Amino acid sequence: MSAQQNSPRTATAHRPLGRALMWPAAAVGVGALLLYNSFETTADPKPQARPPAVASATPGPSMPRSAPTRLSIPEIAVDAPFTPLDIDSSGQLAAPPSDNNNLVGWFEEGASPGERGASIVAGHVDTKTGPAVFLQLSTLKRGSTVDIAREDGTVATFEVDTVETFSKADFPNDRVYADTPSSQLRLITCGGAYDRKAKDYSDNVVVFAHLASSKSA
Repeated sequence: MSAQQNSPRTATAHRPLGRALMWPAAAVGVGALLLYNSFETTADPKPQARPPAVASATPGPSMPRSAPTRLSIPEIAVDAPFTPLDIDSSGQLAAPPSDNNNLVGWFEEGASPGERGASIVAGHVDTKTGPAVFLQLSTLKRGSTVDIAREDGTVATFEVDTVETFSKADFPNDRVYADTPSSQLRLITCGGAYDRKAKDYSDNVVVFAHLASSKSA
């Protein structure tokens, strides 16, 4: 990341990712991209430059802002607590701790799950100690459901639209991270072949989902 870019912490917090991480770049106006890569523990998100947010679709249901507490995807046996993720001093989004295989991270300066915007949730596919929380993420399909319990005592239920695998060398930044007027969810992990020399996977698996309903816990 260019040293000429300002810290994303200067941006206004508690906004969807497309608005929360906008800051000047050396040549053109760009934002920050969370690109879920591997680094030693086989999963380390690294912000990269991305195009400005692009609004799309008609707004659907939404919920007030509230931090997520637990992710449940029974179809792939996921039942995991959340940890907040932030941008570190090097300009990268810190990954969830690598010593916990059953933990997911939420980018807390972006939209909360259920709030209008694209909420970003990342998890390891594996770590040095073995398989991790998002090992089976790529097996989800259209219509699969994802439940996220929130601090306000509500549960946001998301319905999967697509599950796609992208090469890290040709990642569709604007599609994954663009701001949205509706309540969206992105679940991200590593995929593809593992390069032992580079200590990195070749691809990213991204689940695209929308808020389908909400209820009290």
